[in-house]
Amino acid sequence: MISIALAGNPNSGKTSLFNELTGARQHVGNWPGVTVEKKEGPLKGHDDVTIVDLPGIYSMSPYTLEEVVSRDYIMNERPDAIINIIDATNLERNLYLTTQVMETNTPMVIALNMMDLIEKRGIKIDTKKLSEKFGGCPVVEISALERKGIDNLITVVLKNAKEKKAPKPVNFDADVEKAISDIQDIFNLKDDAGRYYAIKLFERDSVITENYKMASDQKEKLHAILADVEEKLDNDTETIITNGRYDYIAEVMPSIQKKKVAKNEQTMTDKIDSIVTNRWLSLPIFAAIIFVIYYVSITTIGSYTIDWVGAFFEWISGGVETFLTNIGAADFLIDLVINGIIAGVGAVLGFVPQLMILFFFLSFLEGCGYMSRVAFIMDRAFRRFGLSGKSFIPFIIGTGCGVPAIMATRTIENEKDRRLTIMTTTFMPCGAKLPIIALFVGALFPDQPWLAPSCYLIGIVAIIVSCILLKRTKGFSGEPAPFIIELPEYRLPKLRNVLSMMWEKGKGFIIKAGTIIFVCSAVIWFVSGYNWTLQAVDPEDSILAAVAGVISPIFAPIGLGSWQATAGTISGLVAKENLVSVLAVIYHATGDGSETDPSLISNIQQYFTPASGMAYMLFNLLCAPCFAAIGAIRREMASAKWTLAAVGYQCGFAYVVAFIVYQVMNAIM
Repeated sequence: MISIALAGNPNSGKTSLFNELTGARQHVGNWPGVTVEKKEGPLKGHDDVTIVDLPGIYSMSPYTLEEVVSRDYIMNERPDAIINIIDATNLERNLYLTTQVMETNTPMVIALNMMDLIEKRGIKIDTKKLSEKFGGCPVVEISALERKGIDNLITVVLKNAKEKKAPKPVNFDADVEKAISDIQDIFNLKDDAGRYYAIKLFERDSVITENYKMASDQKEKLHAILADVEEKLDNDTETIITNGRYDYIAEVMPSIQKKKVAKNEQTMTDKIDSIVTNRWLSLPIFAAIIFVIYYVSITTIGSYTIDWVGAFFEWISGGVETFLTNIGAADFLIDLVINGIIAGVGAVLGFVPQLMILFFFLSFLEGCGYMSRVAFIMDRAFRRFGLSGKSFIPFIIGTGCGVPAIMATRTIENEKDRRLTIMTTTFMPCGAKLPIIALFVGALFPDQPWLAPSCYLIGIVAIIVSCILLKRTKGFSGEPAPFIIELPEYRLPKLRNVLSMMWEKGKGFIIKAGTIIFVCSAVIWFVSGYNWTLQAVDPEDSILAAVAGVISPIFAPIGLGSWQATAGTISGLVAKENLVSVLAVIYHATGDGSETDPSLISNIQQYFTPASGMAYMLFNLLCAPCFAAIGAIRREMASAKWTLAAVGYQCGFAYVVAFIVYQVMNAIM
């Protein structure tokens, strides 16, 4: 079996290339012992070749968990070859990682990505000279999005893996080279990766020095060598190596890359960024974009699709009821299927069109490069409240699902910032919360089109307020971590890529509707229709009413003292979208159970006032997330104490917000 690793900077096009190389036959899991996502799959047409997508990194000197994972895989697993994918529009910066990977003595191919943009810019890259200056490493021009050069890349990397020919590493200053050679002799580093480990010892790499067993005389000799070099070159050893890499890259760049565009000429990306990242215009533009996306997804185009889905589920419900009646099915079975399963699952699936439209727009923004700008923009605002723009990346991911958003906090080096981000990430309205928003806005505020989009901004405000509050406590105080992010070129994303991203974001919602919510709907139907002695009763006398009734007084101050509302909130811990399903089952909604279903709408209007409905919606948007997200919090926090603190804070914060909203709306309405 041949293993090929993909290594490159974030936003270099690594994921697009991985998708092209593996197609749909991908396996996603976690790296052993850590929560960093592991993606691998067989190379298309070559079942004996495995492609491993390493987390995007800038350096082989790790500071984040992702960088540790990438380095450990390359050094410990020793892949047969590495495809070093490089953003050709940022060649000089990307080559820094290349110089480090070359030192691992692993066969490597440089994949120059985004060559279509290079051609449009009038830039020429001499691939032969690039190969010559970087140890004879093969260089292949590709465009992952345009699917160009992929076949040639596969041919070259397979040949490279079989020949096991590694590139020659870059040489440093004579004094540095002598020191590296002496370190290799002292520690007998003569194996394939000996030079790499010698350089890491020279840099005083904390991971290598802590794990490397040294005799006392070896430590003394190493210290003497490093002290001598630092005195001669008047700098610390880590900076010496870093400067050596950049100096070499700067020296060879003129012979590798020729730019025809004048330095003072603005590219289209520069012109767009002058507007969308403007200090005064950036936030209003972002708010306007989010408003339009939610308005279109929920209020306009999205609302029209509900009629189609509603008609479909009405047809399904009627057909199934007729079929069950004709075959003589028992009344309880007909009631279970129609008022339990179909009403419950249909209440959730009715929102799929709106959800997919929302994810389409978000995927488009991500694909064209705008979302990276959003993180950059929000860094300015968040830094004032104690967080960096690095925290906003999980918040963006959280608009799809809270679980990967929580896992994305692993890129934050500062532990206090990471905990704070984990505790507040689920304030963002994920896809599972969209049905709650659509249901209550549609039922109680049909003439307020601005309200649904505002829920996104409410999540951001909740995060900012939480940062202000929590940063004043001992557990979260301190300066935010520095933030560096790659701003890719703007480009029109391919429709197939946008649709693929849309499906990846939305398929979990559909899967849950067919599994978890299917089961929960049946369970809720039973516990809301039977008492403890298993006798059929009205919902008010059911098991569910008895259990929820014990808890419901807690919610009375926020206008939610009914057992039905409490039951919905409890079910939301299993899956947030389950709340709508449960309300549909409890109220025995007819038709598809969507927010346009007259039965469900009328019951929402009957049991909720605008004040209590708004309080209920906000409480469920801000309180503890689903069990899957809570599990992710537990894994990332690695502490039951911190997990309980996170859940407790989320519920407490949500309760306070709901209380204030309920009391204020009651007072003014």
